[in-house]
Amino acid sequence: MKHYDYIILGAGASGLMLAYRMADDAFFDDKSILIIDRDSNKSNDRTWSFWEEGQGEWDDIIEKSWDSIFFGSQLFSKTINISPYRYKMIRSEAFYKLLWNTINTKDNIQFLEASVKDFQEKESVVVSTSKGNFTTSKVFNSTPNLTYLKQDKYPVLQQHFVGWFVKTKANTFDDTSATFMDFSVAQRGNTRFMYVLPMDKQTALFEYTLFSKDLLEISEYEEAIKTYLNEKDISDYEIIETEQGSIPMTSYKFSKSNTPHVINIGTAGGWTKASTGYTFRTTSKNTKKIISLLKQGKDMSKSLSKPKFWFYDLIFLDVLANYNDSGANVFSSLFKKTNVKTIFRFLDEESNLLEDLKIILSVPPRHFIISFFKRLF
Repeated sequence: MKHYDYIILGAGASGLMLAYRMADDAFFDDKSILIIDRDSNKSNDRTWSFWEEGQGEWDDIIEKSWDSIFFGSQLFSKTINISPYRYKMIRSEAFYKLLWNTINTKDNIQFLEASVKDFQEKESVVVSTSKGNFTTSKVFNSTPNLTYLKQDKYPVLQQHFVGWFVKTKANTFDDTSATFMDFSVAQRGNTRFMYVLPMDKQTALFEYTLFSKDLLEISEYEEAIKTYLNEKDISDYEIIETEQGSIPMTSYKFSKSNTPHVINIGTAGGWTKASTGYTFRTTSKNTKKIISLLKQGKDMSKSLSKPKFWFYDLIFLDVLANYNDSGANVFSSLFKKTNVKTIFRFLDEESNLLEDLKIILSVPPRHFIISFFKRLF
């Protein structure tokens, strides 16, 4: 069995971003690295959006950005200037191309097109694939880790959605503002909202999104988008692209599966923000941390999590799981009472205790107090 210093399982966002950072750092030039995935030719299979202050690492491949966002509900609606932040959008095809262009310049990084059958930790880690077995000192695994589905200690919701890229003949959209959450859609006992990213005056992405336990039939998402477009008097349009997805929202401790030799990354490592489903910014930060820890020779199996924010997310998910129709009220109260910059810092897990307190005091207290004491005792 051929041995590699590092094996990365999965060539999605987290696996490729980690390989890209290794390729971009001379420290790893003498390290043998293997990336394993069934497919390296991923195209525009997804869209990532995130807020960021000022210039950022990925600005060269930003598809579109906005300096204001719209939040809408029956309780509170407002277009909010988010300066000095901008809300940025990346299409996955440009992202993958950028990363592969750097990775492919390195002879010490190889790609194997194969499916991963299993990996077992012995003296080293043995990775079994459809094209043979390999050993390594350290595995970075981004393949699905479904252990969170086999427990009931932590709630599990899904952020699930269907999106249409819509093109109109006339100038229809205000492309200076992104619709962050519009809860004006019928809630039907869940947390449901429309998410809209206008690319230009004639093109926009409309995503019907739910935070709930159960997925819908595709036709239900599509009917909701049709209804929303009709309510906005948008009738003469063409659907030029579609996307769909389901992102797990859970505070399950994925880090428990980590060892000094096996590190779960991406969604498999719990990098998806449990309370929002956002993953891209955390992935960018955590891959940088991994590179730093590898260069220092430190154990990273427990060093990527932030217990305070994990607990905040846990309480929030308890509320959403037990009172799934309360999401619109919770988010409306939050955006109405709190400066958006404080919200962004809190969701980026960069807020201080004073900012945390502002967030805590801005949400309807009853369900949160009940959930807090249930967890505490």
